[in-house]
Amino acid sequence: MRGEVMIYDPKKSSWSLFATGLHEPLGMLVVDDKEILIMQLPELTRIRDTDGDGIADDYETVYDDFGMTANYHEFAYGPVKDSKGNLYIALNSASSGGDISPEVRGTYNADGKGEQRAMFAVVPYRGWIMKITPEGKAIPFASGFRSPNGLVLDENDNLYVTDNQGDWVASSPLYHVREGQFYGHPASLVWDDRWNKGNPFEWSTDSLDQLRDKPAVIFPHDVIANSPTQPIVVRKGMNMDHFLGQLLIGEMNTERIVRVMLEDIDGMTQGATTILLQGQGLRKGNNRLAIAPDGSLWTGQTDHGWLGDRGIQKIIATNRVPFDIKNIRLEKDGFELEFTKPFSDAPASDITPLLAVKKYNYHYHAKYGSPRINETEVRILQATEDHKTNKLKLNLGKMEKGFVYEIKIDSLYSKDRRDTLTNKIVAYTVKKTK
Repeated sequence: MRGEVMIYDPKKSSWSLFATGLHEPLGMLVVDDKEILIMQLPELTRIRDTDGDGIADDYETVYDDFGMTANYHEFAYGPVKDSKGNLYIALNSASSGGDISPEVRGTYNADGKGEQRAMFAVVPYRGWIMKITPEGKAIPFASGFRSPNGLVLDENDNLYVTDNQGDWVASSPLYHVREGQFYGHPASLVWDDRWNKGNPFEWSTDSLDQLRDKPAVIFPHDVIANSPTQPIVVRKGMNMDHFLGQLLIGEMNTERIVRVMLEDIDGMTQGATTILLQGQGLRKGNNRLAIAPDGSLWTGQTDHGWLGDRGIQKIIATNRVPFDIKNIRLEKDGFELEFTKPFSDAPASDITPLLAVKKYNYHYHAKYGSPRINETEVRILQATEDHKTNKLKLNLGKMEKGFVYEIKIDSLYSKDRRDTLTNKIVAYTVKKTK
């Protein structure tokens, strides 16, 4: 909020000022102990300490060839770096709740704005993910984003991006972002060189729906996450090997960090989400996550005019493995749940009444968010337990793509009776069936 970069020394428990004068910096990538890349509102900036005194003295513009209208909602996020040295940043769409300046940066195109109160992109490349090569060339990578507040690359250079509920975004999603794809918000299409069809807001909803790549995971609103932020990948050394390779994602509106389990179904990435941590001293506004060398999880919190808190919290996972859903996998006729520890040795017939399953989906439309639609209770036809592998298979019959399947577990005990899952919810987005 103050446009400053501070460095913390854990050995001395002290903070020092490294850089000042930045405009709403919302992301940084540490290169080494003397150089940091900062994504601030107007540009991606390289900041260096050239004389070794611990204070930045060289500020270099890396990339600023994107439009600005002075609209308050034109935030910028990233950067993240892939194994080939490419950087990825995200540019927010502007909000109809704010004004634009008579003087703008970049070409102005009125077709990037509809008549209704909605997010807009009248200058390039609002609502885009941009790729910047090691040579400094900027490539428009993917479009259709409203407020892509979180980016992460996994060890295979798969790019995942969160977006926030609003117009054209029914409930907050996580996308597996691929080059050249469109992800749903029409405004940014006017900056796609392949687009020659005028104002995209005048296109039918069905036509736009056919163009878009659907979410890998939908976070059910008021259930899992209302405003998801930065994802990170669970790595070794965090005392969380039971969730190794999965994503942890911050949440702004509640005292919560959520977890995402992904899988590949015939080349399509999809999966499920559940709550990792809620309350227990955690505050709201969890906007940026980082893993320290000692494996602890740090969360930077902000309110920035919305619901949240301000500050930094350190979270340490104990050596004790929690009783939780370790993973969930789609089957042709249901799901396979894997638990972190042995679960109740009761027969499946006794466990089934503890589970409730329902499915639903959402409207894709210009309105802000969407209620659940087509909500239906799903009967568990059969449950099969395998106590040797800590797995429980649920036969639900024919699975339907385009639905979120929500599984609620109530009062399922671990075998040692030390832990119980009560009101545990996991929500799987079926993008493709087996």
